[in-house]
Amino acid sequence: MRTLCASTLIGEFFVIGFAGLVAMKQPDLSAGTVWAVCGVAMALCVLLCGMLGRRGGLTVGWVLQAGLVLSGLVLPVMFFLGVVFAALWWAAVHYGRKVDQAKAARAAQTA
Repeated sequence: MRTLCASTLIGEFFVIGFAGLVAMKQPDLSAGTVWAVCGVAMALCVLLCGMLGRRGGLTVGWVLQAGLVLSGLVLPVMFFLGVVFAALWWAAVHYGRKVDQAKAARAAQTA
């Protein structure tokens, strides 16, 4: 599960960075504000890759997904991308757990 979730988060890291570049073109947003928000979100993506095995890591991931969807209030295309990445996050968690269970069952059979 950790590998799938981390892959999703790294993809989000890049999408958030590119969204920051697009958001800078909006006249009502300052570059400092854009990069403060995007920088925190990008750092959270990277830090969350290391937190996936810890308690609360998946919950923080879901909060990040909600924030990505809500960023569509500033950049409308982010509604679409946020939903896509939330679906990828769900798939990574769901299918990652299935893979982990299959690996544990196989390890129990050989032991």
